[in-house]
Amino acid sequence: MAFRGTYEHTLDDRGRVAIPARYRHLFNEGVILVRGEDGCVEVYNPHDFEISSAAYTTEPVTTRHGRHLRRTRYAGAFDADLDRQGRVVVPSFLRLWGDLNGSVIINGREDCLEIWNPQRWSQEMGGMGQAVAEEHE
Repeated sequence: MAFRGTYEHTLDDRGRVAIPARYRHLFNEGVILVRGEDGCVEVYNPHDFEISSAAYTTEPVTTRHGRHLRRTRYAGAFDADLDRQGRVVVPSFLRLWGDLNGSVIINGREDCLEIWNPQRWSQEMGGMGQAVAEEHE
């Protein structure tokens, strides 16, 4: 199932945020939170995390670049579970990474969900809209 759509949620004072209800069943086996390369927090189920991580393991571990790719992916990952209300705790190091506090945007990116600071999300989408407009000129 592809993750899609944009949802407004709130990160509570304990760092918990609700996963959109339509996708909660996809996280029955667990949740993996990862530093997103664009300043968001990526939310994967274990199966999709392993598939998406394949790109980080193409370089041999015997090379510096191969080790760096693996560290980038796995050192910034955090295993979690949904609580009974369908919430996941975003650990403090990922809240700092994504500048997450209070209102957040959760969007689908096909292979995962992303949690964004609303201002960063607006900038990201503003930039995307500009890039698309320039492509069609």
